[in-house]
Amino acid sequence: MNKIILFSLVLGVFCLSCGKWSKGELAYDFPQILQDDTLRVLTLNTSTSYFIYRDQPMGYHYDLISDFCRHHGITPHIIVAENSDEMINMLHNGDGDLIAYNLPVTNEMKDSFLYAGFMQISHQVLVQRVRQVDSMLTDVVELIGKKVTVVDNSKHFDRIENLDSELGGGIVIDKADGDSLVTEDLIRMVSRGEIEYTISDDDLAKFNQTYFRNLDVHLPISFDQRSSWIVRKNSTILADSLNRWFERTKAEPAYLRIEKRYFEEAKGYTEIRQLSVNDNLGLGVISPYDVYFRRYGEQTGIDWRLLASVSYQESTFDSGSSSWAGAAGLMGLMPSTAESLGVVIEQLFDPESNIRAGSEYLKMLLNVFSPIDDPKEQVKMALAAYNGGIGHIFDARALAEKYGADPDIWDGNVERYIQLKRLEQYYNDPVCNNGYFRGDETVNYVIDVVDRWEHYVMRVKE
Repeated sequence: MNKIILFSLVLGVFCLSCGKWSKGELAYDFPQILQDDTLRVLTLNTSTSYFIYRDQPMGYHYDLISDFCRHHGITPHIIVAENSDEMINMLHNGDGDLIAYNLPVTNEMKDSFLYAGFMQISHQVLVQRVRQVDSMLTDVVELIGKKVTVVDNSKHFDRIENLDSELGGGIVIDKADGDSLVTEDLIRMVSRGEIEYTISDDDLAKFNQTYFRNLDVHLPISFDQRSSWIVRKNSTILADSLNRWFERTKAEPAYLRIEKRYFEEAKGYTEIRQLSVNDNLGLGVISPYDVYFRRYGEQTGIDWRLLASVSYQESTFDSGSSSWAGAAGLMGLMPSTAESLGVVIEQLFDPESNIRAGSEYLKMLLNVFSPIDDPKEQVKMALAAYNGGIGHIFDARALAEKYGADPDIWDGNVERYIQLKRLEQYYNDPVCNNGYFRGDETVNYVIDVVDRWEHYVMRVKE
């Protein structure tokens, strides 16, 4: 009914001669989007807007716009631009219907576009390690005499320079190379104690705090700045629909779940260094589920102890576990992956069903990398794909080949390029198809699963 009413509002501009709407015409608005059943969403590859993980699209802004599309029964078509300027030009030229990304609210932008839907107030914050209360910085004045590391020629660099001027000087500004480091690298370095302080937008800081729990991001160092999604000036019906949806949704459980998923739930790589066999269960027993690891290891031709090592890394043998990204059960399967292997959602937490599907999925990945001659390298590539998604491993191998590394060797080669995919010049490289990726978790995942597998092989007979 909503589609019919909205469509009738602009019926007069429908092109009867061709029987469809032209997306480049000024009249293209929400009724035409509803008719096409597709919303073309412009965004950027970042850890808070849109990214691919375990071969699934994710991101705070992606989840929000997907909720809007579900509400109206349409499909989001994601179009990733290389930078903000390109994204804005694409919207202006009719190559997309809206931008789902934090864009600052400015008078200049208001002349050409409508701010609509998602709206937030944000600011820049100081990122510091949690210490004893009396050694934490609680006022910007206390930055005098302290070294703050920021990416050179960034808005954070501009802000710390201005703050230094406002305070009369005294802040030691350490400039990081923007070609090899991004703000998230500096946040990680603060967590590790490699640098003392950095500056970040508060949403990015809160997102990274879910990876590094020893960080404090409470001290604002800038004024509040409004940011929002935007649509074209003539997309008034779309703007109104987005505004009404956001006003209603931001108090509903679905919105709160999305907020919690990205800014509260612990995520990323947790170091799991336990290698010992579970001796409490008996000599040579790894887990309560060894019978299934053995059964499906034999069926797939995979060493059952490797399956056990993957399971421990994914769930620590907790059959009811579920990650922030939705990976579930003993083998940490994404629901869509499990469904493709014949396991419905109701079976995800059944130990045998989950182990069977996880074994078949790992076997499929091993087959993908079977052209690699060295079986050990096949295993490492397959494990990396199991953790991060096969698309990113394809990208990293393509980058390795392009830049003279060996695409068939993980250590120091493909491994290096999976980590470099956090940098714009690499994830925007023409050989890459899957965009931004933070690869530390995948690198550590491969190390830990292989180390534990080798330990199991030494301790437990086949």
